Amino acid sequence: MDVVCGKWKGVILCHLQQSEVLRFGEIKKLLPNVSQKTLTLQLRELEADGLIDRRVYPEVPPKVEYSLTDYGRELEATLNLMSDWGKSHVEKVELNS
Repeated sequence: MDVVCGKWKGVILCHLQQSEVLRFGEIKKLLPNVSQKTLTLQLRELEADGLIDRRVYPEVPPKVEYSLTDYGRELEATLNLMSDWGKSHVEKVELNS
């Protein structure tokens, strides 16, 4: 659970699952309520845990792309179930936040 715990990790993984490859700016646009510092930290932790791959292209400005690793793809079914659960209980979850 430590690998996917965190306010934004599951959401990041779901977006990568849907898009295959995303750049940092694209992820930031998908998560407008997350700070740049928090997003960077969450991405680094996901990379350190082997769930995502970070590819840096030697360009100016630098181009960085994120994608799921095979290990990260193994979470697809679990993430889908969690997403479905969240959608079916959204009213209750929003009341408690």
